[in-house]
Amino acid sequence: MTNGSASLRWLAHDVPNLAEAREALKRLVKEANRASDVISRIRALLKNNRPEYIPLDLNGAIREVLALIQSSLQNRGITVRTHLSASLPTVLGDRTQLQQVVMNLVMNGADAMSSVTSRPRILHVGSSPDTTGCALVAIEDSGTGVDATVFDRIFDPLFTTKPNGMGMGLSICRSIIEAHGGRLWPLPGSPHGTVFQFTVPASVAGSAPHCK
Repeated sequence: MTNGSASLRWLAHDVPNLAEAREALKRLVKEANRASDVISRIRALLKNNRPEYIPLDLNGAIREVLALIQSSLQNRGITVRTHLSASLPTVLGDRTQLQQVVMNLVMNGADAMSSVTSRPRILHVGSSPDTTGCALVAIEDSGTGVDATVFDRIFDPLFTTKPNGMGMGLSICRSIIEAHGGRLWPLPGSPHGTVFQFTVPASVAGSAPHCK
């Protein structure tokens, strides 16, 4: 929508700026194709169709997601701090599905900070090897946190704490991570907010196909 609106503005000038309009339209097509790919892969996941997993740079996939939604986070007054380990192992997985998990967790963190006014809205995104050799990703917000009474239900399909939520995002995220042989779990943040962590198995020969 942003790119489409920008294209219309460039074309509405007394002297239309065709170069800028063309670039905005290229971005629109690129993101529309990406959205289509995301939807197709989630549909395949829900049909239990296992995609072809390939070795990939998880840090690079995370950076692409953060670059894609950078302006949206800035508009919401959110500062992102990354701590991506240079020693993170190459993982075996589906790039689009794993990026969808990261995007969903990041946007959930952003939503959790929407009512925060008394402290900075900071989102920490980190990665590191875990003790079993799997890749560990942690996304921590400084929001209001998850009520302890619903902590065990947040992954249930159709359960949501958001007024306009569908209750499917975290359920799909967990399904994606478990299909990759990893785990997804939440922890209380300190002193505020929530930390969501997930693991993905490394692609190196001899590594375990599942993370503990």
